[in-house]
Amino acid sequence: MGGLAGTADPLASTVRETAGRLADELARPGVGSPLAAMAAAQELSSAADAALQAAVDRARAVGHSWKRIGDALGTTRQAAFQRFGRPIDPRTGEPMSRAVPPGLADRAVALFTAWAQNRWEELLGDLDENMRERLDADRLAAGWAHTIALIGGLERIGKPIAVQAGDSTVVNIPLHFEAGEANGRVTFDRAGKVAGLLIRPA
Repeated sequence: MGGLAGTADPLASTVRETAGRLADELARPGVGSPLAAMAAAQELSSAADAALQAAVDRARAVGHSWKRIGDALGTTRQAAFQRFGRPIDPRTGEPMSRAVPPGLADRAVALFTAWAQNRWEELLGDLDENMRERLDADRLAAGWAHTIALIGGLERIGKPIAVQAGDSTVVNIPLHFEAGEANGRVTFDRAGKVAGLLIRPA
């Protein structure tokens, strides 16, 4: 517990200082620098992510389950664990890397955008060999048509969340349709190829 408290103090100071700078910039729309406001907002977002991780670590340290943490965050226990957990690799006994290769979250969003816009060939070009054997343009079109028949057209793509899962990177994306919500998921292999692609009800 002492270690957690020790790491939280500088983090709390960073959040306070960055939030103060952002508030000052936003309070002077005609005077403050919009670029300075953008930089402060970006810093605050990074600090908030670190603060959320620290809060989850504290919750786990005092015995809260992943279900309770997921409930508090408005998500499932699996999604909470994938984002904030610190799993140990059974092969090495070392903590698994949670560093996500840059750009994969944006690529996942681009893939779902291509799928929604009937750009099948663009999507197929990112698949690994196993996925290419199972999917073609007709199957992609049929899958998207099935989704639209159930919950209407795609209206908006939410913020993606990328997590490292062993040797793979999993990107979960909220998808907002006319008549319902769904979750998109893209799994990238170590080489950055798409090893999994699905849509499921939220």
